[in-house]
Amino acid sequence: MASVSTHRQDNQAVYVLHTYPFKETSLVVELFTRDFGRVATTAKGARRPRSAMRGMLQAFQPMLATWSGKLELKTLHSLEWNGVLLLLQGEALMCGFYLNELLLRLLPREDPHEALFEYYADTLKTLAISHDLATTLRRFELKFLQELGYAIPLHLDANSVPVLTQQHYRYEAEHGAYPLRGISARHENGVQLSGKTLIDMSNDDYRDEQTQQQSKQLMRYLLAHYLGDKPLHTRQLLIDLQGY
Repeated sequence: MASVSTHRQDNQAVYVLHTYPFKETSLVVELFTRDFGRVATTAKGARRPRSAMRGMLQAFQPMLATWSGKLELKTLHSLEWNGVLLLLQGEALMCGFYLNELLLRLLPREDPHEALFEYYADTLKTLAISHDLATTLRRFELKFLQELGYAIPLHLDANSVPVLTQQHYRYEAEHGAYPLRGISARHENGVQLSGKTLIDMSNDDYRDEQTQQQSKQLMRYLLAHYLGDKPLHTRQLLIDLQGY
């Protein structure tokens, strides 16, 4: 994977994903940028009470950032607002942190995904006004994995046969959907679901209650597969709250 590192970038569209202490008075700021993907920067002196940048380091707000540096850890020089401030509250706020943790865990640094950046921005706006938070998460999870290059076949089964609405399947990560009848022992793992759920997901239609439940199970399984042994902290919080 080729690096897109350059010495200085001015006024780049970004979102703050996460910050954590660095040395005595500074912070590491993980940015999701439109043109450079996920970028790690240091905000020098940002932990000081009178730091001008300290109040700007807010998640979910569209910003413009300037940074420099040729190493993986850049130096963040400035942040400024870039649009209308967004207010996420309650469960929508937790959903926003969940999106950020997904990006931090699975999106490689300095791997541009402009379409994903725009979809992330749109999803934040939807979370701020939507009452159907679960469906908003399912759509983002699917789009996220697809943008990262993971094949998530929905309208064709693992044998490249069109998925049938009335057929039941077992969905296997890295393979796809296998019809339940005649399934081999090699495919004992995975998630059982209906063909209708797969077709609904391929059509971005989550109105059916069964589709809502089975798509949640499928995405939870697929994300766990790609995340490995370290689960998401925010995912467990969302499950504890409302079963998202």
